[in-house]
Amino acid sequence: MRRPVAVRVVGPLQWIVYPAVAAVAATVVFATPAQLFGLTLPEPVFPMVLAFAWPLIRPSMTAPAVLFALGLFLDLFWNGALGLWALCLMGVYGVVLLSRNLLAGHEGLIRFGWYLACTLGAFLVAYVIVTVRAGNPPAILSLLGQIVPTLLLYPIADWMLERFDDGDIRFR
Repeated sequence: MRRPVAVRVVGPLQWIVYPAVAAVAATVVFATPAQLFGLTLPEPVFPMVLAFAWPLIRPSMTAPAVLFALGLFLDLFWNGALGLWALCLMGVYGVVLLSRNLLAGHEGLIRFGWYLACTLGAFLVAYVIVTVRAGNPPAILSLLGQIVPTLLLYPIADWMLERFDDGDIRFR
């Protein structure tokens, strides 16, 4: 006699909508003007985690659209050039999507290396665009103050990959 097997269905609500809402909420919370010992909260680019994890979890049509909206949200929220972070996040998504077959089966240090390279590439593109647009390069210490916290978000991307990758046996 065959026993029924519980199938864990992971839909777009679990791996796209909830993380996107969490990224928006975290961005708003970390932008509060709170100070402790003269230091303010860092402002990492939370959607960078999603731009890295979503193409590895499951490529879809919904994820890039939501990522584009998240980029526009960052531009409007931080009062930056409209389309800057949308372009950077979509670039990371595209690079990871194209290198998806190379990353298949790798864990830990290899994926962190790709996350590091993609994050630095996105910030380099943002740095060049802001420099050209403003005619003056941004402060390097401020840039590092945003890059380092964004890199420290890698464990969230790794958790998402472990949690949602192959979560739905219909896609194996």
